[in-house]
Amino acid sequence: MKIDNPFESGHIKNYILSYIAVVVIMVLFFIASSLWNDIEKHPKKEFATKPLEKRSQKVEKETEEKPKYISKIKLLDSGY
Repeated sequence: MKIDNPFESGHIKNYILSYIAVVVIMVLFFIASSLWNDIEKHPKKEFATKPLEKRSQKVEKETEEKPKYISKIKLLDSGY
């Protein structure tokens, strides 16, 4: 069985037409999907720009209480 050369037998025209048909169908599906695809618009997010109130002196004193136990490891007073 001998396979004919598509360029010599004239079948190349059928291959090109089928390729173009597939490309056209893909483009049509892309256009159709973009037309019916509803894009949801989300509301703009806004952050609170109001400054926080300063804590009272009483709250700060309560948080600075020393722990009841003594650790073997000494931590630094301030972080860098």
